[in-house]
Amino acid sequence: MIIDNSVASYEKFTHNEKIRLSSDQKFIDFINEGHQFLLDQIRDGRPIYGITTGYGEAGSNYAAFEEAEELQKNLYRFCGVGVGKYLSANVVKIMLTIRLISLSKGKSGVSYNLLKRFEILIENEIYPLIPSQGSVGASGDLAPLSYIAAVIAGEREVIYKGEERNTADVYQELGIEPYVFKAKEALGVINGTAAMSAIAIDAIQKFELLLESMESFVASVFELLLCDTTPLEPFVHESKPFDGQMKSAANIFAKCQNSKLTHQAFSRYENFHLEKEQNIQDRYSIRCAPQVLGVVRDSLEVAKKWIQTEINGVNDNPLIDHVNQKIYTSGNFYGGYIAQAMDSMRICAGNVADLLDKEFALLIDHKFNKGLGESLKINEKSTHHGLKLIQVTLSSLAADVIMNTTAASLHSRPTESLNQDKVSMGTTAALNFAKQLPDLANMLSIAFIGMAQAADIRGVDQCSDYLKQNYSRIREVVDVLVEDRRTDLDIQAVNTLLLKGELA
Repeated sequence: MIIDNSVASYEKFTHNEKIRLSSDQKFIDFINEGHQFLLDQIRDGRPIYGITTGYGEAGSNYAAFEEAEELQKNLYRFCGVGVGKYLSANVVKIMLTIRLISLSKGKSGVSYNLLKRFEILIENEIYPLIPSQGSVGASGDLAPLSYIAAVIAGEREVIYKGEERNTADVYQELGIEPYVFKAKEALGVINGTAAMSAIAIDAIQKFELLLESMESFVASVFELLLCDTTPLEPFVHESKPFDGQMKSAANIFAKCQNSKLTHQAFSRYENFHLEKEQNIQDRYSIRCAPQVLGVVRDSLEVAKKWIQTEINGVNDNPLIDHVNQKIYTSGNFYGGYIAQAMDSMRICAGNVADLLDKEFALLIDHKFNKGLGESLKINEKSTHHGLKLIQVTLSSLAADVIMNTTAASLHSRPTESLNQDKVSMGTTAALNFAKQLPDLANMLSIAFIGMAQAADIRGVDQCSDYLKQNYSRIREVVDVLVEDRRTDLDIQAVNTLLLKGELA
């Protein structure tokens, strides 16, 4: 992916493309002209926020042109206040790329030499060691991004070749000179929304895989509970044509094909009087699954659209328009769109967890599972219990996911002497969305164990080709449950399959 001042698509971040900074001379000149315009302004004594003044509430403090470099150094140093778990190398790589894209728009007043420093870090896989907590999402991600600025200057720590190293040692080893920030440049690095955006991109990639796997499980429920496929028919969803709903229904329907277990569409009208205790319709958690998951799919598309706009936006302050020779102080660092998108995705994750909890309850409960028996037991001895307790763990995890759906964007905390009095909490929202995903993955792992057990009871030969395929993959790592045994290791084994995308 070549980085210049054109639009970078969201999809580029999901294909792990090699990152290169444009070497086109017109692009280089455009970037450097913006930086020179800024230098000319402050050399004449003009006070410009964060360049010849202090930061935030200290914006009334003036610093002379000769102090501009010291001001930039102090900025990334006093913002080194992050705490909590470190962000993954993948998230940090995305952060570096996002910040490079924003600065390459030529409206931040930085030099081309600074942009090359981002390319050096990405190319050599030198990833700043960044604590995940400490940002309120305005003025952007100051604390997390300060770790990038510090590493560019040769300070703090990095992950290099899988090890935590001092930046200075890695630079010496590779012959890289520490960078000295010029006026505005450290501010340009840390005053943006790259941390929240990178966490969001990484989490959405993982969530999309879980959503595909969820639809596989829903399809298996249609089969194993002998359900009616009428609610999956295209006519239903074309009558309320939300894109996500239609896609989800089509995915589930396709995965049910060739099953000998489902009631084929419309057959219940003819067979209603012939089948004992047969309801004309299935329960909501089955019949409305495409409607539930359709909202999730459409919300994902909105989130990705907003993220693409955010990462291509110039979200620092002040903005430099050297073409028209104007400087704008503003608030593009406010991460409201990412916060709203991530809060929405957290609600979506909660709805997926809730649906999964309810469907698994139907599968395992002998009162509702249409002959699959008590807790999916194969051994009928009264001393054995089947998958009774595995459901308890699944429900416990559902509660954990659902409890983490309170909107972070509504918890704005006034900070920094009430200068940052309304903040986005975008990074908090993204982090909490990411925290839901391991619990949701474990829930699905449990659900697939139940699916395989139910398939054994129904008869695998009766299942669709798709269910047979997933059944075979599960049985390669987990044996059928006949005698009571521990199942925590089974959950881990299926989780490994799940995260590789083998059950999607």
